[in-house]
Amino acid sequence: MKDEAQQFSLQGEGISVGYQQNIIIPKMDVQIPKGKITSIIGPNGCGKSTLLKALSRMMPVQSGAVLLDGQAIATLPTVEVARKMAILPQSPQAPGGLTVEELVSYGRYPHQKGFGKLNEEDHRAIAWALEITHMAEFAQRGIDALSGGQRQRAWIAMALAQDTPLILLDEPTTYLDMAHQLEVLELLKELNTNAHKTIALVIHDLNLAARFSDWMIAMRKGEVLYRGTPKEIMTNQVLRDVFSLDAYIAQDPWTGRPICMTYRLCRK
Repeated sequence: MKDEAQQFSLQGEGISVGYQQNIIIPKMDVQIPKGKITSIIGPNGCGKSTLLKALSRMMPVQSGAVLLDGQAIATLPTVEVARKMAILPQSPQAPGGLTVEELVSYGRYPHQKGFGKLNEEDHRAIAWALEITHMAEFAQRGIDALSGGQRQRAWIAMALAQDTPLILLDEPTTYLDMAHQLEVLELLKELNTNAHKTIALVIHDLNLAARFSDWMIAMRKGEVLYRGTPKEIMTNQVLRDVFSLDAYIAQDPWTGRPICMTYRLCRK
């Protein structure tokens, strides 16, 4: 168990997840490598978001166990989990009237004691999160007045202020244009490289997943069909099995990573 904890930040062992009698994930073993960026890919409805919710304890597993640093997450106090793992759900909503700085300060909740007043350490963490996400200049601006990319960076800043070694994100690039998608993913890469954060995200864009990930998990119908490096996952055979696509894969001349140049539906 200790050796696995050193290798994996988060893992599910034989987990079954669903809503009452509707089982989305019948039984799964899954691992999030420590110190890496992991992308979870797959067609709509395959259970990607459900998996992320189960791994983050937002949704209970019906059987099996989720381990956080080698410990069963179901047995850990909520505050301890919040000090180890931050979760950014899909399309998060903030109360009206909040400024960016106020939103980011919510990330310090797991570390507060007594009456919950921000101390010097909290203010340092908030300032760092605003700075690294390039949101310091917008600290006093209302969340509602931000662009889509700025708003997403503000939410990421809140997760960073939580100061956890592990960050989970559910479709952080959804509804963003191409430039803002790159902006968010380049930020996550910077956090992984310079702040040594372990990051796992659900993402639909395969080329972005291959470009920024160290490890990829490919799901279909509640099962993990493939797992591996971008080079191992971005192949015609894998995309055929996972998405029912006949894809032409080439090498990105700028990054050296595999890239899907074009694709068509597989014909039966």
